[in-house]
Amino acid sequence: MSRDLVEHGLAWTWTPRRVIAHIRGRDSNVLGAWHEGRLVGFAIMQFYAEQAHLNLLAVQPAARRLGIGQHLVEWQEEVARAGGIPVVNLEVRANNPGAQAFYRQLGYRQVKYLPGYYQGREAAIRMRHDLRVSE
Repeated sequence: MSRDLVEHGLAWTWTPRRVIAHIRGRDSNVLGAWHEGRLVGFAIMQFYAEQAHLNLLAVQPAARRLGIGQHLVEWQEEVARAGGIPVVNLEVRANNPGAQAFYRQLGYRQVKYLPGYYQGREAAIRMRHDLRVSE
């Protein structure tokens, strides 16, 4: 799913080996969303001392707008809160206004523009959610 839905047009970096490392890692949380026996979405978050980073979020196109992505992000944020982590960061493609709007609805704000972030070819927007602030 990461290759088709997240990394389309780029070299594939989120290989099964890399995802398995996060599943086994003590500083990561990997969630899957299942519907009728099929994986329809997933989220990978990595945790550090003072912040968390949402590495990947994907939902199959047929399962979008059902709240799956929101539930995955909110679950990951709850894990961060439980660990005393006050901030979540993520990057999203600069040319993906739909994803940016999705994250804004969840309380994320743009903090930086990153030219060439994706393999030196595509810009990203870094977004941040302060979990201590209620919107």
